Amino acid sequence: MYKPRVADIELGNKLAAAGAVVIEGPKACGKTATARQKSKSEVLLDIDDNARAAIAVDPAIILEGKTPRLLDEWQIEPSIWNHIRRSVDERQKTGQYILTGSAVPADDITRHTGAGRISRLKLRTMSSFETDYSSGQIKLADLLLGRFSSSPDSPLDINELAKRICKGGWPGNLNLGVKAALNSQRDYLDEIQRLDIVRVDQVRRDPENVARVMRSLARNISTMVTAKNIAIDAGGSDGALDDDTVRDYLRALARLMVVEDQPAWAPHLRSKSLLRKAAKRHFVDPSLAVAALRADPGRLLKDLELFGFLFESMVVRDLRVYAQSSDAKVFHYRDNTGLEVDAIVEAGNGCWAAFEIKLGVGRIDEAAKNLLRFKERIDLKKCGEPGILAVIVGGGYGYLRKDNVAVIPIDTLGP
Repeated sequence: MYKPRVADIELGNKLAAAGAVVIEGPKACGKTATARQKSKSEVLLDIDDNARAAIAVDPAIILEGKTPRLLDEWQIEPSIWNHIRRSVDERQKTGQYILTGSAVPADDITRHTGAGRISRLKLRTMSSFETDYSSGQIKLADLLLGRFSSSPDSPLDINELAKRICKGGWPGNLNLGVKAALNSQRDYLDEIQRLDIVRVDQVRRDPENVARVMRSLARNISTMVTAKNIAIDAGGSDGALDDDTVRDYLRALARLMVVEDQPAWAPHLRSKSLLRKAAKRHFVDPSLAVAALRADPGRLLKDLELFGFLFESMVVRDLRVYAQSSDAKVFHYRDNTGLEVDAIVEAGNGCWAAFEIKLGVGRIDEAAKNLLRFKERIDLKKCGEPGILAVIVGGGYGYLRKDNVAVIPIDTLGP
């Protein structure tokens, strides 16, 4: 059965406003299933040899059908893009096509000609709210507007949280046990390093080096590790990999939408602090980091530092899903004094909120003080007051502290 996605409403809105919508996201995140909730006919280009042959002869043939018409994995035949654009122009109707893709085609130039005709929708793996792990009682949309409601004690314990991180938000794995889900994620990474990373732009890359880079990313998840340091870490006793080679791998993994960096926020400051611009590194789902390290819930419970970074990455994934429905984006903050804030959510209308992410409730006081120091450095006359300063934690109560910093358990947060 299809589990509703936060992006369902966004897809409907985009179809009502544009001739075609492209759903982009990593392989197996549920793009086809989401598209099928709106489509009336479909072409599956990854498995339909006849359709691919028809494109070579007369691309218009595969565009005929009830609308919205789904063209699944369209990037396999990127030449179809211009034909879709032309068809949208000729029909002068909205909601004609839905395209899904799990890799960004090499030829981005042709894709830009879709401006004004073709809209894009980002789909990630499922959030805690979408998998029914979160009640969604505390809504990000409300927090951005300064509205907060308390929540009762969360039943979530650290053992269950470790299992959730290991399973991830992959729709196909929701009914699997943890061990089976981890095996699935390991197969997923193996497919990427052997085949997908070659298919993305037809450039052959050493599978073992790709695996080393992904393991290094996993070890450094939720940090601002540089490509140079990844090259050193991934090279190991054999010596550092070439920096440019690592950058090439990272670009290819980003085009496969397997990794998604978290950019730095650039607010107006009233202090003399200097902002750092480096992005934080994340896999699109923290379960991929667990798989790359060949870890399991038991290892996470023995390595709480790694567990904490993975928890932060999971929360960032959830925030990205929720933020998108509020026309907002997720950033991080760091300045030259070492002051950091794990996540800044900023909406298109200028509303914003700041979050520290801590696995255990024992670090709430420290995180709250950090948020208040951060607020003092922001020029609120130019940036406006934050909707909320909050600490997102692994469990416990949701409440507003005396210093007006909120505490939010992850399994109460929603869009």
